[in-house]
Amino acid sequence: MRGIKDKVAIVTGGAGGIGSAICRRFGEEGAKVAVFDINREAAETVAADIRAKGGNAQAFAVDLTSQDSVITAVSAAEQALGPTDVLVNNAGWDKIGNFLSTDKPLWDKIVAINLYGALYMHHAVAKGMVERGAGRIVNIASDAGRGGSSGEAVYSFCKGGLIAFSKTMARELARQQISVNVVCPGPTDTPLLDDICGEGEKGDKLRTAFTRAVPFGRLGQPDDLPGAILFLSSDDASFITGQVLSVSGGLTMAG
Repeated sequence: MRGIKDKVAIVTGGAGGIGSAICRRFGEEGAKVAVFDINREAAETVAADIRAKGGNAQAFAVDLTSQDSVITAVSAAEQALGPTDVLVNNAGWDKIGNFLSTDKPLWDKIVAINLYGALYMHHAVAKGMVERGAGRIVNIASDAGRGGSSGEAVYSFCKGGLIAFSKTMARELARQQISVNVVCPGPTDTPLLDDICGEGEKGDKLRTAFTRAVPFGRLGQPDDLPGAILFLSSDDASFITGQVLSVSGGLTMAG
């Protein structure tokens, strides 16, 4: 893909199912990959795999719920790899539950990871992009933020907010030639989905329900996502900003 080679790409949640697939694809395309994750050991495993295949990657521990941690990690990544060209805000977390049966501590955790984490990353990275007059930001939201999802009220609140925030940032940063776009996965077969569904009969029923809701008749796989994300990060998408793309097997069909 044009314009990816030798670019510095930060990917949050880079040790997870979708995140590791994104990192590996950036590595294959010749980018310098900063694997951001709260689990340093898991992030290093992904980075080592990229290096073993001839790529350039380093792991960085970051707690996205802490602005200080984000600032420290971004500074370390840029000192090691160079100024950030691409930011992919991929990290996310959720727990299924009827909203009226949940409480504020759970809301706070979901909001801190899914919404504030992305805000902190934008604030830490986009200033440098503005100074250089170039950059690509791809935010990973969710079809839950476009059409709602029963049992995911606060998660949907965060992802819908991330979509609106992304469109606003796209407007604010357009004069500096910085694009901001959104990719929305549908139900994807990852450890996060396992956590959301839980175990036993209830978990099996939830996975079946998610699968049946997808017109393509299957859950997404982590490798279904990187193509769209790298396209929006590439020179081929240089005139695209403020857009929302669902990669969800047709779960959401929005104009």
